[in-house]
Parts: sequence; C-alpha cells; structure tokens
Amino acid sequence: MSDGRDILKDKLAQSALGGGQKRIDAQHAKKKLTARERVHLLLDEGSFEEIGALVTHRTTDFGMADQKFPGDGVITGYGTIEGRLVYVFAQDFTVFGGSLSETHAEKICKVMDLAMKTKAPIIGLNDSGGARIQEGVRSLGGYADIFHRNVMASGVIPQLSLVMGPCAGGAVYSPAITDFTLMVETTSYMFVTGPNVVKTVTNEEVSSEELGGASTHSTKSGVSHLTAPNDILAIKKIKKLFSYIPQSCDDFPIDIDYAIADEYRPELKSIVPQNANQPYDIKDVITGICDSESFFEIHEQYAENIVVGFARIAGQSIGIVANQPMSLAGCLDVNSSKKAARFTRFCDCFNIPLLVLVDVPGFLPGTDQEWNGIIVNGAKLLYALSEATVPKVTVITRKAYGGAYDVMNSKHIGADMNFAWPTAEIAVMGAKGASEIIFKKEIKAADNPEQKLQEKENEYKALFANPYVAAERGFVDEVIYPEETRRKLIRAFRMLKDKEIELPQKKHGNIPL
Repeated sequence: MSDGRDILKDKLAQSALGGGQKRIDAQHAKKKLTARERVHLLLDEGSFEEIGALVTHRTTDFGMADQKFPGDGVITGYGTIEGRLVYVFAQDFTVFGGSLSETHAEKICKVMDLAMKTKAPIIGLNDSGGARIQEGVRSLGGYADIFHRNVMASGVIPQLSLVMGPCAGGAVYSPAITDFTLMVETTSYMFVTGPNVVKTVTNEEVSSEELGGASTHSTKSGVSHLTAPNDILAIKKIKKLFSYIPQSCDDFPIDIDYAIADEYRPELKSIVPQNANQPYDIKDVITGICDSESFFEIHEQYAENIVVGFARIAGQSIGIVANQPMSLAGCLDVNSSKKAARFTRFCDCFNIPLLVLVDVPGFLPGTDQEWNGIIVNGAKLLYALSEATVPKVTVITRKAYGGAYDVMNSKHIGADMNFAWPTAEIAVMGAKGASEIIFKKEIKAADNPEQKLQEKENEYKALFANPYVAAERGFVDEVIYPEETRRKLIRAFRMLKDKEIELPQKKHGNIPL
C-alpha cells in the first residue's frame, strides 16, 4: 500500500507543470520558457516554495472529468529575490491553454491573500487564453475574485505583471490594475476582443500583434510600461525594477551604501543651449545628476515629451518626472499628463521621493488636445503632485511657463525644495508672445514695429524671464549653478528623509478620472 509520498510523486509525474529545473541559458533566449523555468529564473536559487501543487479542477461536463492535471494550469507560491520575500503565480499555457478555472483562480487568490497578510509584493507571470469556457460563470467569478483583490492590494503592496503570452478578454484587467506591466515582444499580446471579433463587428482586418502586441501597447495605448525581446530579458528587467521599490506601503526602498565624494558635475554647465528655442536631451541632465547607470526608465516609448523612471542619488532610490525638450518642446499633453500622474501616485504610495525636472513651455495647444480632455487630464498630474506626501524636490532648468509652471511641482502645490538654474525662465508665457499682447499698441504705432517688438521683448525678458523674481518671493528656494545640482539634491533628499505630513481625514479624494 503506497503512502502519501508515493501519491505525491505520481501526481507530479503526471503534471504538465512538473519536471526538474532546467538549465536556463542563451539557448533558451529565442524561445518561450516554461512556466516553471520562468519561476526559477525569477526567484533566488532554491528559494521557491510551491503552494497548491496537487489542486485539480472540479468540472465534470464536456468530458473534463478525465482531463485533470495537478496544479490546474498555474504555479503558485513564494520565494525571494535578492533575499526579499515575494509571492508569485505563473500560468502554464500547456495546460488547457493556461485558461482560468475556478480552482486556478482560487490558487492565485490564495497567494494574493498571503501577500496582503505578510505585506510583500506579488508578481504575476501571465500566459493564458482567458476564461475556461467549460466552466461558464464559475471562471468569470474567478476573474472577479482576482480583480477585487488587485484593487484591495493597490497602494498596499507592489503588484507587478509580466505578460509572456496571450492575455485576452477579462484576463487583461488584472494586469491593468497592477502597478507595472511588462510585455515580451512578438510572443505576448493583450486585447479585450480578438482580431476575429473586431473583423466581425467593425470589418477591420488586423493581426494579434497589431491589435495588442508589445509594440502597440508600449507606444500607442500606454498599457505596457516596459518591453523585452524575450522571456529571459523580461525577467531580468522586472528584477531590476523590483530593486527600486519597497516591500509595502509601510516600508521604504532599500538604500545602497554610498560614500560622498566630489559631487560637482561640470558636464552640466553646457547642457542647456543659449538659444531658448533650441532643444536638448533632458536624459543628459538625469545622467549628470544621478548615480552612474542607475536610471531605469518607465514608459520609454510612450508620451516621449515627458520622461519618468527610477534612479538613485547617493544610493537613495528616487522617482524622476522630467519634461523632455526633444519631443513637442517639452509641452504637457493628454498622454504625458496621464503618464506622469500615474507614476507620481505609485511613488507616493510606496514612499519613493520625487525629483521633478522642469523645462515646460506650457500645455500643447490645439483642437485635438482640447477635444480629448487636456483640461481634465492635465488636472490629473496637478492632483497627483499636490496629493503626494513623499519628499518632493524641483529643479527648473529652463522654461516654466503658465499653468504648466504650477502643475510641475511648484512651491504652491507642496514642493519641499525648489531650485532653479540661472537659465530658468519663470513667467506667464514666452517673452515674444507676452510683448505682443502687453505692448500691442506701442508696437503698432512705432515707425519700425519689428525693432520695437524686439526692444519690448528684451525688456520683458529682463523683468520676468529669469528665476530671480520668483526667488525674491520665495517661490524658488535657491538659484544654483548646474554643476552644483547633484550636491544640492543629495543634501536636500537627506534633509527630507524623515518628512511627515498629516492629511485631512477623508475616505479618499476624487481624482479627475
């Protein structure tokens, strides 16, 4: 008579999820890894503890009674990444297409509940064809159970999603609720309705890749925050992201030991061109300010007129929001406002200080922007930065015009420290446009209107297109030389380390969604 160990051995031998850990190296780089290979690559060697390995589905209809696999298409459990506790689930497409059944969902919900109890992050490796049709409403209920837990966990523990295969129908909403979504190029896709349904309803011919591939969601929709060419690089990228964030809202990011040295950066002196209309790459400023090779960009290919990402300054993890003059002159538009607002709220949820680099001529004008809600979307960024209670530091490198000056972490909406470079221009609008309005009659009556306009433009610049008027009013704390920026930021963030703010008591705010 066999004992429990024999039963376990037999069950795992039958399981499509079973098998020993394979060597994962360059030969796997061009193909999809198995669910178990993904888990072992994600977690520290030997740290994975599986939960629910013997679970099977309960369906007896449609001949399903004879098609049972231990684990029911998903690996769940916990382990460590660089010694830090993390919970994980990995869907296995080789078992019923990774489809979600009642028991499949219960396994995911169980590790989500454990993650909340222990205040540790959860990472989902998604590779599923959607709800298991044979189970009807039970599988739909399973999705809803997961969604509800995603919402309850939001802002409490970090939730990361890797889409490593199909993710269709109701399955897409769980990654959409999580904090960051990474997609694997050419092998993953996400959509609510597939190409066949689209063709039937709208008569559009579109492939899965065009409709919901990694390229589409990283450049057009913004659904995907990160992409990678294969499974191995995707997992490496998510582990790097993990290094910048804490275990929960009650924790702080891990600081890396850093010895203060010569923190002057002379290369920052000449980054901003003398011609105010000439663009420059804000990423060069970020590189000069932050620790070497520490900048990890989020949403790199989406709304490129604003740059967001994580970095370290003297070993401390920070979040960066920066206007990008190389794209749309750094103007704020609908997509960039949403992108920056969402990133800001994540940082605020998980105690990650914010650095805002400002070079913004205003909000992007045009009917397209107005009709697509630039007012309400711009308000999202304003709301997010006003609401944030983490340490907030601003550096104005060049333009800070109009309402966009207010929105980009001005002193008026709660910034703790505001620095400006001597090249900063803080005004309602550009000197030329302002002069054309203020001195319209004088310019029109002049013998040489063009010369008069230039005179008045220079007059306006001298009065307002500089950081000193704002500094006189205390709206800028200090005008600093660019090469001193890193040293100032190190001191500012260390000074703000123990910042605390008591917010008004309320259920929650009503961000303009």
